Amino acid sequence: MLEKSTVKSTNIYKIYDRNSPNSFLPLLCRNLTYRAEKRNLIDDLNLSIDSPGVTVVLGFNGAGKSLLLRLLHGLIEPTAGSVLWAGKPLNNKIRHRQAMVFQKPVLLRRSVIENINFALATRGIRNRDRCELVLEQAGLSAIANRPARLLSGGEQQRLALARALAVEPEVLFLDEPSANLDPSSVNAIENNVLEASRKGTKVIFVTHELSQAQRLADNIVFLHRGKATEHGEADRFFSNPASKEAMAYLEGRLFV
Repeated sequence: MLEKSTVKSTNIYKIYDRNSPNSFLPLLCRNLTYRAEKRNLIDDLNLSIDSPGVTVVLGFNGAGKSLLLRLLHGLIEPTAGSVLWAGKPLNNKIRHRQAMVFQKPVLLRRSVIENINFALATRGIRNRDRCELVLEQAGLSAIANRPARLLSGGEQQRLALARALAVEPEVLFLDEPSANLDPSSVNAIENNVLEASRKGTKVIFVTHELSQAQRLADNIVFLHRGKATEHGEADRFFSNPASKEAMAYLEGRLFV
């Protein structure tokens, strides 16, 4: 297991822009709301993710964690409020600088290597060396020509992550990418996530596993009923949670 980033919080986190290496891209949610079934699932959320490394999103079931990721990535439209990157609303150009991996892998009915090549082609990239490198890092080189649908669950998720990393995203959203996987697959996924973070990719990671959050997180966002009740450095969160909701969560207690 690689060690997590030791970079501490700064006023804004730096995300590498290939055209302007000195650019910065802070993430802001302003009064972000998503309403469905006559209730606010994300409720007037104000949040600034302004630190490097891995941000882990925690919370009880139904807190809005996966929904928040989809809003941040622009997969769904908010009912009210906005998501801003460097002060600008989400658009396709910004989304192309991001990637997302879901709990259930979404793969093309093609071979392993063709899944990677397709992702690169969508970004106008033709780089055989990069494709081979990400397959090697994911431990998939030996099965590069196997149909993706014939892979095991762990192999499929490693492929989904490799495909996301192949485009060198500046922001990587991960929605429980290692849920229900065997320990070796979990370890491989975590190592690849930490390596991507070390190289400068901002990672926003949803998990239910406290031990995983402790291994990966540089900082924590804790959601409760669609609101961020805590946001800060991981060490402080785990040793001294400030909200009663987070304290109950860490102690394994239900909170009504």
